[in-house]
Amino acid sequence: MSDGGDRVGVGVGLGVHGIQPPMLLSQPFTGATVTQVRHLLAAQVAAAGLSGDAADDFVLAVHELVTNAVRHGGGAGQLELSLRADVLVCEVTDHGAGMGDLLVEMPAADVPGGRGLWLAHQLTGTLMVVAGPAGVTASVSACLTAQSTLVAPDSSTSERDRVD
Repeated sequence: MSDGGDRVGVGVGLGVHGIQPPMLLSQPFTGATVTQVRHLLAAQVAAAGLSGDAADDFVLAVHELVTNAVRHGGGAGQLELSLRADVLVCEVTDHGAGMGDLLVEMPAADVPGGRGLWLAHQLTGTLMVVAGPAGVTASVSACLTAQSTLVAPDSSTSERDRVD
């Protein structure tokens, strides 16, 4: 699963207090099942409450991890989607030999491929990769909680109507 550039955070762990978080999807995959796995993932992400662009970005990021696992990690892997508090976490594990020093950056425009990890990081901002003796696990996450938006003060309020 190596792509090249920014150093990526490491560490995929258990939920709060070492308790295994609820598993929403646990699915093995191969190159022949990538599309099926993407559809299963999209359905579970929607059922969990993630929608719109955030859901599309999350599913695309995971799809990039899955295709990287097929291409660079031995041709097969395991996808696990869990809910940790209000955060969806998807871990993609392959059985590749590892990747040495992982750098994630956009390759030159004339270089084919090599954008999977970069794209997953850009779409979620939370890419974490761990290499171990059994292979590589890459994970991304998305918060289900709606982010509050800041409202600009009403400029039509006159000075005499203000309360200090």
